[in-house]
Order: sequence, then structure tokens, then C-alpha cells
Amino acid sequence: MDTTGSTQVRQPDYDIDAIYLERWSPRSFLEKEVPEDLLMSLFEAARWAPSSMNNQPWRFIIARSKDEREKFHSFIMKGNRKWCEKAPVLALIISEKKGPHAFDTGAAWGFLSLQAIRNGLITHPMGGFDKDQAREVLNIPEEFAIHAVVAIGYQGDKEALPEDIQEKEKISDRRPVEESIYEGTFK
Repeated sequence: MDTTGSTQVRQPDYDIDAIYLERWSPRSFLEKEVPEDLLMSLFEAARWAPSSMNNQPWRFIIARSKDEREKFHSFIMKGNRKWCEKAPVLALIISEKKGPHAFDTGAAWGFLSLQAIRNGLITHPMGGFDKDQAREVLNIPEEFAIHAVVAIGYQGDKEALPEDIQEKEKISDRRPVEESIYEGTFK
């Protein structure tokens, strides 16, 4: 995994664990299977995310076999399919529509993404897919909200990507923390 440069590009305003700087969303995946125990530890980490009234509304539909991934490809937009088809695992994140389900599910996704870094894996979430088609193809009941598809696997070389995507394959910075905080009132 290429996190070289993550601490050169990303400099925190305050002291934090380096794992937050190392996490980014590469698009180049090796076509290499992820061992069961390594993969399941991502979902185990998500399991322990904070949850309002312990509802744990998050659910993950995963695709690991070629046939399962092809089902997912049917609803992923072409621009994302150009790079995600090499990912050995795809996961659709959904949540049961009760309480602050989207908030809690976002926390679960965050835990999953950080555990991936700990395991030497990368993740790349996608919003570019047809939610209605995903619901139909995967038989998702209406009481579940559909949030994102996440590609999971080992990081490949930037040069393995189509040329038009290679320029996007870089670690991004963040705005200063002060620009995200308002004290006392919205300003």
C-alpha cells in the first residue's frame, strides 16, 4: 500500500494518530483475493461503531465471487466501473430506516475504513451507482436506505489505471479544522 507521501501532503493542525492521515481512497486495485479473516475483521470493526439506542442499523451486502461482483457492476456507473472492476470485494452499505440511521451507519463505515488501513487494505466508497437498480438486483426491502458501494482490496499501481483516471490517483489534503467549526452559532 502506498501511503508514502500521506504525511507530506497531509499535515494535521493538531496531534492525531497517523492512521487518519494514511486513510485515503485509491482507485487502483490488485486482482488479489482478500483472506476471509482479514476481510471479516473490517466488518467486525464496523460492528463496534457507536449506535443510537444500540439499534445498529447498518448492514453490508458483499460481493466476492466473479458472479456476485458482476451483479454489482450492473448498477455501478461506467466511470466507476472503469477502475472498480479489479477490486476483489465490493460492499453495498445500507441501513434500516430507524432513528439516526444514516449518522450511525456513517460511523460504522468510518470504523471499517480505518480497520482496512490497519490490515494493509484500501477502500474506495462510491456514490456513482443506480440505487433503484441496486435495490431491485439485490432484493433490498424498502425499509432500508441505500448509501454507498465500497471497493475493498489491496492497492495496485497508479499506472494500472486508465490514463484519464491516473491524474485523480493522489492523496488529497483537507481544509483547516477551524473552517469546519462554528462556536456558539452558525456564522
